[in-house]
Amino acid sequence: MSFLAMGAGSGAGAAERPVKLVAFGDSLTAGYGVAADEAFPAKLEKALRDKGYAVDVINAGVSGDTTSGGLDRLDWSIPEGTDAAIVELGANDALRGVDPAVTRKALDQILSRLKAKGIKVLLAGMRAPPNMGADYAGRFDAIFPDLAKAHGVALYPFFLQGVAGERGLNQPDGLHPLPAGVDVIVRGILPDVETLLGNSPTKPKS
Repeated sequence: MSFLAMGAGSGAGAAERPVKLVAFGDSLTAGYGVAADEAFPAKLEKALRDKGYAVDVINAGVSGDTTSGGLDRLDWSIPEGTDAAIVELGANDALRGVDPAVTRKALDQILSRLKAKGIKVLLAGMRAPPNMGADYAGRFDAIFPDLAKAHGVALYPFFLQGVAGERGLNQPDGLHPLPAGVDVIVRGILPDVETLLGNSPTKPKS
């Protein structure tokens, strides 16, 4: 059984509805400062479709959102019929110095509610900026692997891997990726997304 669509003429699997994958996050998902077709969800969808997956990646990113804000909008942002979700939240919590205990509680509730709905999850980790200090960073950075283990969900350790701090891959604010930076993110996370889709218990036969 697989979410992988084999293309036209490949049999029953090709007739299945596309997988609905929701990218649920903040401005890094929404595509702040780039065109809609250059945002992470659009580029991820193209990369998956280029590899033969019948998948619709829905952009449920809201610029400026925190984990608490994500929790508040969870039910209407991730609608019925969603098969899988990438949860990318936490960067704004760290930038604003939100107590890591608050961030942890909100993400814990998000993951619990998605699990209750039977939605497969890939949790995208985030890291606190250096200026927050070692104590804050230690408490914040540990949230993502801890919760992934507790909930039994997949973890992509750092959403901005290969992009954070790279001037040529980021917009002038140093926080949001340029289209080339989005490409790096997509290349990095793609194998984990493929695993997420391939491991879904609701996948159709190919």
